[in-house]
Amino acid sequence: MSAAHYDIRSFSSGQSVGYLLKLAHALMHDAAAAAFEGHDVSFMQWLILVKLREGASTAGELCRIMWYDTGALTRLLDQLEERGLVERLRSVADRRVVNVRLTAAGRRKTSELMPLAIERLNAALADFSKAEFAQFMRLLKKFIATLQQAEQARTTVS
Repeated sequence: MSAAHYDIRSFSSGQSVGYLLKLAHALMHDAAAAAFEGHDVSFMQWLILVKLREGASTAGELCRIMWYDTGALTRLLDQLEERGLVERLRSVADRRVVNVRLTAAGRRKTSELMPLAIERLNAALADFSKAEFAQFMRLLKKFIATLQQAEQARTTVS
């Protein structure tokens, strides 16, 4: 049995791992969004371009991997398509499926803005040594794997 890391008598929501991760995410997102101000692509639009470059191919898949609302994602895709950065193509195998892919301009824009995003990530991690960063990533991945295993067990039982 693993050790209990929280105690009901001393629990503080501000020390909850969920709250701290959400706060870190919000702060990182705000910093990235600010960095993308003045560019013709927002941070969220750029993330879509990156996910498409990494292999996502449908709006549904983008929603799942980005944990994003379908309506909001559709609006972002509309904007990216209007700018010529993505294109939607109906699948020949299944006409119900609409594939989304980067255009040449979308690939160029993704690469052009990559240094901006990397700079913000590195700034957020500036106080970490290489060893601390490696340990942080290992621990985050371990935490995620534990949550995924619990979710799989829960859905298998249901």
